[in-house]
Amino acid sequence: MGQKVNPNVIRLGITHNWPGKWFARKKRYTNLVLRDVELRKQILELLPDSGISSIEIERSNKFVVITINTCKPGIIIGKQGDKIEALRKRLSNKFGEQIEVSIKEIKKPDLDATIMADSIASQVVRRISYRRAAKQAVQKAIDGGAIGVKILVSGRLNGVEIARREYFKEGNIPLHTFRADIDYAKSTAFTTYGAIGIKIWIYKGNIYKHDKIN
Repeated sequence: MGQKVNPNVIRLGITHNWPGKWFARKKRYTNLVLRDVELRKQILELLPDSGISSIEIERSNKFVVITINTCKPGIIIGKQGDKIEALRKRLSNKFGEQIEVSIKEIKKPDLDATIMADSIASQVVRRISYRRAAKQAVQKAIDGGAIGVKILVSGRLNGVEIARREYFKEGNIPLHTFRADIDYAKSTAFTTYGAIGIKIWIYKGNIYKHDKIN
């Protein structure tokens, strides 16, 4: 099961929360889902290399509140908030909705799977050894408090003719335990010799019913 199901999706409501918080019926539901997808895509295109981990969207009858989780809030906010205001106006004009944008800083980026996967992908594109990048990421996560880390790198590693995959693992990753707080993410490094896929699992401990879902 651990290799067949997305570890984040199967833990919704247990250790993970929904990235979109709103309710709609029938056709309006489909339109809002597509609009959320387009919103996230637009934000990622407008804010490249901004250390974005996730984008949460909350809808009401009048407002759309977008929360951007990032490890580089200063880049997105800009001087005196000029960049974030320009982003808000651009999104509001394009989608025809009253949009509010807020920034939430990630205090421990070494324990965020999305940020780690994007970091390794960028290093591979810059021709840094994938082994070095993966081993450094594993060590940083363990030093940051992770109980277990697993990284899978696959593709034409080092430009060889036959694609293969390599695992880098340290600690314990209980994929079959639903209350295990496992952060999962994947990224792709587009190199001159092909695409290199990167998957990361980070185990931070168990969350029980009396604990608050982050």
